Amino acid sequence: MEMLCTLRSLTENQRRALLAAPGQLEAFLDDEEDFEDAEGARFLELDIGETWHGLQYLLTHTAWEGQAPLDFLVRGGEDVGDIPSDEGTARLFTPAQVQELSRALQALPASTLRQRYEPARMQREDIYPGFWEEPPPDLDPQEELLSYFEELKKFAASMARRGHALLVFIG
Repeated sequence: MEMLCTLRSLTENQRRALLAAPGQLEAFLDDEEDFEDAEGARFLELDIGETWHGLQYLLTHTAWEGQAPLDFLVRGGEDVGDIPSDEGTARLFTPAQVQELSRALQALPASTLRQRYEPARMQREDIYPGFWEEPPPDLDPQEELLSYFEELKKFAASMARRGHALLVFIG
């Protein structure tokens, strides 16, 4: 089973509405529910696919730990509803947390991530998707991760400028 990660902006009103009505998460993710928020209907979304755990590792140099705000892909925020663990996780971050995340990402040079890319260690630590030492022939995992890092920085900066919250969904 693939574990894919989607990041999505939402307004503070939508964040509060999802916390109050977590049963609406699926409809929200499927664009069927926007909680009557016109601004939130113009959401931003970034699909980072299977790179989420590799990015977590490069951002924090750990598999599942790290310090906030850079550990946001696997920790932190508020859980949305009761999702069976085999179906994924969904967590919400406030606009203030998004501001902090954006600043931290902007301050982190790509050269640091490049230095942290250690295929053998990532394989030993079972970093998903687990092909670090033997990637598919048409894929350069390090370049893919660095490309997504740049996209992540732009995405976080755009959310911060809008004053939006963040939904991290892995499933």
